[in-house]
Amino acid sequence: MDITTMKKILLVLTSQDTLGDTGEATGYNVAEAAHPWKVFRDAGYFVDFASIAGGQPPQDAVQQDDPVQVEFTQDETAKASLYNTPKVSVVDPAQYDAVYLVGGHGTMWDFTGNRDLQKLVAAVYDAGGVVGAVCHGPSGLVDVELANGVNLLSGRKVAAFTTAEEEEVGKKDTVPYLLQERLEEQGATVKVAENWEENVQVDERLVTGQNPQSAAGVAKEMTKLLTEVVREQKAQEEQSAQELRAEHDAEKAADEEEQS
Repeated sequence: MDITTMKKILLVLTSQDTLGDTGEATGYNVAEAAHPWKVFRDAGYFVDFASIAGGQPPQDAVQQDDPVQVEFTQDETAKASLYNTPKVSVVDPAQYDAVYLVGGHGTMWDFTGNRDLQKLVAAVYDAGGVVGAVCHGPSGLVDVELANGVNLLSGRKVAAFTTAEEEEVGKKDTVPYLLQERLEEQGATVKVAENWEENVQVDERLVTGQNPQSAAGVAKEMTKLLTEVVREQKAQEEQSAQELRAEHDAEKAADEEEQS
């Protein structure tokens, strides 16, 4: 990452519009996109969108009593970006300092096992960026292998939509697998809170949340991490500049001594 191109975050959305073969409509969870979008935008970050299949991604119902969701769906810039999103397969990960995987039941079908998404997530993390996911979004973290050959989830402390919450919404027998169990199979420790209680987990540069109530919290923790990355880069640049000045001064002193 380069400081001159910092402050750019990619939100990835599902393209799955039905719950398997049930015919029941689904899509990305609007709250889980809207609240982080607002947090990132208010913090001064540029926000882009991408989806698995490209085009206009399907969305779940908008809660009209949530002003942030209403603002998100009415914002002209967001609407234009969502009208024709690029496929994750054509996204250049080097352009982004963070990637955030928006939840929604649809992700359980098209995030999981998508090699292009796995490569995107790994590339951002390997480059020192921040990876975030909420609710069903962590399905996109499954089988992500980093450059060192280690599974991203191995040994991690994470949060995601729980089996208890899946049971409460009546989708336990509809989803292709139970997310909490799959994450644990990947070597992660899933931290569980009460149903619909905010729960955000931070493990190095991986930030995850349990449910829609955790979406804004995930985004806030991601911005904190990104701020730390900027500070570290600035400190490194300053140190390099000081070393260069010291080297130049030493060469200048040596030249003056030789001339005398």
